[in-house]
Amino acid sequence: MPFSALGIIDHLRKALAEEGYNSPTPIQKEAIPVILEGNDLLACAQTGTGKTAAFALPVLQRLHQSRMHGEKRKIRCLVLTPTRELAIQIGESFTAYGRHTGLINTVIFGGVNQNPQTARLVRGVDILVATPGRLLDLIGQGHLHLRDIEYFVLDEADRMLDMGFIHDIRRVLAVLPKKRQSLFFSATMPPEIIKLSAAILHNPKEVMVTPVSSTVEIINQQILFVDRENKNSLLAHLLKERNIESALVFTRTKHGADKVARFLAHHDITAEAIHGNKSQNARQRALGNFKTRQTRVLVATDIAARGIDIDELEYVINIDLPNIPETYVHRIGRTGRAGNRGAAYSFCNAEEKAYLRDIEKLIARKIPVIEDHPFPMVNTIPENAAASKQPARKVPHQKKPSGTHPGNSHWKRK
Repeated sequence: MPFSALGIIDHLRKALAEEGYNSPTPIQKEAIPVILEGNDLLACAQTGTGKTAAFALPVLQRLHQSRMHGEKRKIRCLVLTPTRELAIQIGESFTAYGRHTGLINTVIFGGVNQNPQTARLVRGVDILVATPGRLLDLIGQGHLHLRDIEYFVLDEADRMLDMGFIHDIRRVLAVLPKKRQSLFFSATMPPEIIKLSAAILHNPKEVMVTPVSSTVEIINQQILFVDRENKNSLLAHLLKERNIESALVFTRTKHGADKVARFLAHHDITAEAIHGNKSQNARQRALGNFKTRQTRVLVATDIAARGIDIDELEYVINIDLPNIPETYVHRIGRTGRAGNRGAAYSFCNAEEKAYLRDIEKLIARKIPVIEDHPFPMVNTIPENAAASKQPARKVPHQKKPSGTHPGNSHWKRK
């Protein structure tokens, strides 16, 4: 099906062709007609399914078709998103798709000087992409208002709630016009998300594409059991043994991300960390270096990684298993996109076995285990210890069989 079959106008189709997009994804096929008809939308779609274009294209089209030339530009569309990286990515998408429409967008987020952002607002914009904190700051300072909003998009709603933005969202809703078209996108639909959507949407159409419990079949998923203290060593060995040229590595904490990056650098593997404590310039520089392959490994926390969009990323490595099973699906979904190959390796220590059970229950499959590696797990914990927070019980040291040093070829390729 071509984009023309969805009613997309020539200005946008020309930009899509220039970007190399020939046909819509499932979420785009379902969502674009609903939005073009003027309906509110409740959409469930994972990262990597093309959901940004699913709302950007029809919003651009409706804004373009109703624009009054000669009038001063006013903010007619607001896209609210949780992280700086995702805001930048969405802004870039609006710029790319809307290059032939004459519409202007800008992105505002915290952690950087606000003056360039306010200067752009003074010149006038049609579309504003924002994170909640900076948006409310600039509203409070009188630099912008939202009374002309015709289209409101809440993206990554589940992550918004995870990050504690519910009160900020309510403050934004309080200053939006009652008459507007609202679009609500979330990768998961737990009860609190359904409740929030009810406060935002009016008689919405629902679109559910790629449920979160399903994982891309093309991704080769494998588990490696390893003690916590050996995870970094196993990661370095994995990168070298399997000749992995580029990998996105996930850790649970910011401190852990920094520690992993330092360890890899010490072992002559170029690596950079990206997380909320890094400056915006540092985060963008690290991401740019990774995309251009100047950096071999990007180590990220979940919140910082939301919005990272990297073409042909083949490897995702979970050095820490997430305690929320849906997060595992989000992580590995960053590889194996657009029909490309993908592999996801996950390290699991004794305390994380309960997380692994939850993940396998969610995705309804057992993840194959790589047993033959240089750092087999020797520590155990009592049954249900993870839930009861009992300390791990260490098994007496076991001498590894000869030939298991990371430098040799004992580890079979599987």
